[in-house]
Amino acid sequence: MLPIDVAAHASRWRRRHPLEKALLGLGLTVSAVCLPPWPGGPLVAAATLAVLLGPAGVAGRQLWRAFRIPLGFCFTGALPLLVAVGGPGGFVSLAPDGPRHAAELLLRTSAASLGVLLFAFTTPVSDVLPRLVRAGVPAPVVDVALVMYRIGFLLLDSMTQVRRAQAARLGQSGRAAVWRSLAGLAATSFVRAFDRAARLQEGLAGRGYDGALRVLVPEAALSWRFLAASGALLAALITLTLTLKGLYL
Repeated sequence: MLPIDVAAHASRWRRRHPLEKALLGLGLTVSAVCLPPWPGGPLVAAATLAVLLGPAGVAGRQLWRAFRIPLGFCFTGALPLLVAVGGPGGFVSLAPDGPRHAAELLLRTSAASLGVLLFAFTTPVSDVLPRLVRAGVPAPVVDVALVMYRIGFLLLDSMTQVRRAQAARLGQSGRAAVWRSLAGLAATSFVRAFDRAARLQEGLAGRGYDGALRVLVPEAALSWRFLAASGALLAALITLTLTLKGLYL
């Protein structure tokens, strides 16, 4: 399993209803996108970090390891706003309002990413997908998602074993060896993907698969106190952002 999935299964909020955490995480994400980037972005990011490191109990090191990847995409998306192509300044020149637009985009996207991570760190995928059928999502779509989720972890485990075996046989000793190892890894993973899929199909057929995967879903009641606290937090963020925005104008 990926570290973020391990953290989700061990989260303090694991037993809470996924809808509660979805409303909180989605509310923070939407607030980060819709509110003015300054001071909305820093306020939303600070509130999300406080929830993640506080009540949710996410370790700071785990959060940074997961957050640095989307943060890199945020920086990558903001950098092109610093330059302008064509125009009187030449083929490539600094954009007049480039730094401001880049900073606004970076604030929005980084805060929104933290909102998504709040949901990911507290809710395992296995708790969400079975409940989607009750929400009206077609059962075959949910079944395909469950199977792909399972196969994804199996393939990652297979790739790890192959890379470990290649390293033990000096497959990473030089540039040429690395390229040969990558080609072998790709070929082996491609073959094992079909093998895993065939074995999974045979296993389902042997267990009387009739077109629907039935799994036990742990019961969880909605906490109106949690929902009220989440609504109060979002309302406070919106009010504080708009108030501070008015003071800056």
